[in-house]
Amino acid sequence: MQGELYEDRVKKVEEDVRSMINNENADLVETLELIDDVQRLDLGHRFEKDIARALVKFASSKGCNERVEKSLHATALSFRILRQHGYEVSQDIFNRFKDDSGNFKEFLGKDVQGMLSLYEASYLAFEGENLLDKTLAFTRMHLKDLKRDVSKSIAEQISHALEVPLHHRMLRLEARWYIEAYSKREDANGVLLELAKLDFNIVQSVHQTELQEMSRWWKGMGLANKLSFSRDRLMECFFWTVGMAYEPQFSHFRKGLTKVFSLITAIDDVYDVYGTLDELELFTDAVERWDISVVKNLPNCMKLSFLALYNTVNEMAYDNLKDNEEDSLPYLTKAWADMLKAFLQEAKWSYNKDMPTFRDYLDNAWVSVSGVVMLVHTYFLLNQTVTKQALGGLEKYPDLLRWPSMIFQLFNDLTTSAAELETGKTANAIHCYMRETSLSEKRACKDIRNVVDRTWKKINEERVVDSSFGEPFVELAINLARIAQCTYQYGDGLGDPDERAKNRVLSLMIEPVSLI
Repeated sequence: MQGELYEDRVKKVEEDVRSMINNENADLVETLELIDDVQRLDLGHRFEKDIARALVKFASSKGCNERVEKSLHATALSFRILRQHGYEVSQDIFNRFKDDSGNFKEFLGKDVQGMLSLYEASYLAFEGENLLDKTLAFTRMHLKDLKRDVSKSIAEQISHALEVPLHHRMLRLEARWYIEAYSKREDANGVLLELAKLDFNIVQSVHQTELQEMSRWWKGMGLANKLSFSRDRLMECFFWTVGMAYEPQFSHFRKGLTKVFSLITAIDDVYDVYGTLDELELFTDAVERWDISVVKNLPNCMKLSFLALYNTVNEMAYDNLKDNEEDSLPYLTKAWADMLKAFLQEAKWSYNKDMPTFRDYLDNAWVSVSGVVMLVHTYFLLNQTVTKQALGGLEKYPDLLRWPSMIFQLFNDLTTSAAELETGKTANAIHCYMRETSLSEKRACKDIRNVVDRTWKKINEERVVDSSFGEPFVELAINLARIAQCTYQYGDGLGDPDERAKNRVLSLMIEPVSLI
């Protein structure tokens, strides 16, 4: 009975929020603010059609909306949300807030809400949008000053925005933080807050059930016991998939990609710390041929690794052919073979104590980092309509796969370069760049971060191009870059998680939100 009452309450508050979004008499900017709160609270999956309909209405009327034109906050908020949903919006809408000298008007520096909104909007810049580069620097400087003269609640929002910029935010972690922050606001909507808390715990329960299932699968595989040299990171692998798509409807994706990522981690350690070059060449050849007989002379742990990969991927391809009538095996095996050839190249560099050029390193590293394998599997795990155009693009690893993978690799290198040198790895973006440019490590890291920023601008453009892959896949590909930056923001949250990383997992996977 209690469960039925709980479900009835969820339905009631969900309908109340839906009525707010669809309110024809509501102010357009207030509706946009509501949509922003809904999405930050991780409730977007309940209101996808309602939000889409409201944004169509807003986009068609914003040109004559006086409040948007006069308010920096409203202009920046509309710019960010519309770009995040694939609308083409020009940076020129911010020109109205500049003076005759081309600088932002002085009074804007005291507009806290406007500064926060403009700061976040600036992260959606495309290449060549110099105005948004200026707004990012302008708002970052003023927000640091404004922190001293605002309430504690607003100061906390500013600190969070500066410490965890838009591209570093794992959406699920952001929701956990935002529920707490939103509850402290004087203008908080009680119905929306209640639904956010209820939904968070419901979704957390779904994730817990999935994690239990994955734990049983991983234990049954037995690789963790047989590969004593390998990292056992099932929880971190599952957490990564939640970072890419937390919504309940993506359960099949999370479970499938957790298997893929767990195997990537185990096989990566085979290449890094176990196999000889001759053995690794045989293993790579076996995967490229997709032939069990090739591994017959390899050590048992490498045979087990190959068979675990072979059986898992074949099973996924079988399910996809059975359920969707699509033969995914050639695409999956090609992605694995290409990644393992990149692994092998890194092993050769380490064995021969070679340091490649920065360009050669990057050309190999964006494949070896495993983003391509994850995203190729993701495409088929989404159970969406598969098109010949998308398959043709998928086989060639388009920019939608390349740019998130590049950020994954570069942020990994920024965090793990010292540790990898200790283990004998010579190839790393930082050290390759330092040798080529003779710059200090500090300056090299700064330049690499600039490369990351430029790559994000390329990713931002992927939102508004006419993609054959479908919106869910585009969003998950972008979220791969977000969870990578989140994972490596304070250290190696995947390979060597510290207390902060463990607390993140605890807050999302174990501790429910208080409903009081």
